[in-house]
Amino acid sequence: MKVTFNPSCTRCPRLADYLKEQRARYTKYFNAPVPAFGDPKANLLIVGLAPGRHGANASGRPFTGDFAGKLLYRTLFELNLCTKSESVSMDDGLELLGCRITNAVKCLPPQNKPTTLEVRTCNDYLRGEIDELPNGAVIFALGGIAHQAILRAFTLKLSGYSFGHGVIHRLPGQRTMVDSYHCSRYNTQTGRLTAEMFREALALAKELATVSV
Repeated sequence: MKVTFNPSCTRCPRLADYLKEQRARYTKYFNAPVPAFGDPKANLLIVGLAPGRHGANASGRPFTGDFAGKLLYRTLFELNLCTKSESVSMDDGLELLGCRITNAVKCLPPQNKPTTLEVRTCNDYLRGEIDELPNGAVIFALGGIAHQAILRAFTLKLSGYSFGHGVIHRLPGQRTMVDSYHCSRYNTQTGRLTAEMFREALALAKELATVSV
């Protein structure tokens, strides 16, 4: 059986040391590897980059408490993929409907920038999560690093699958990947990603996954 998560993982020394610093500085934060959120057998898996310092690293739930999560959960709600338009905390009662959210890297990286080695080291967990998906499932990649991590999980050549917003990639196991620019503050404030662009890409992923809610 594939390992999908280890709450005590310290495989990456730099990340483990950084989390120790955060525990000393922010004593009420989660400050640990952040588990995925939602049904492991869902038809739609959303893959982000890594926990945000004052978001998932604080709350313990992906995309909860930071700027990127506002657009993600609002869009999920508009598409009937979750029960509330805002994710505030782990105990806010929000439920995902037919989808699951995870990150390519489970631990908070300094400056929100994991190294290539750290992405590869954490890839076993992502591979385990993908292995649990049903045939025909769709993976929604938020950004280029998540896109590459997904390809690595399938042991596919990165050069064969170019990242592009709204681009569809057919993967082994009757699975599909849909790319999207990451819903980060930088991308949205610079206009690289608009709310409508993001909604269209996520709606496409939902349609391809034939999610029923």
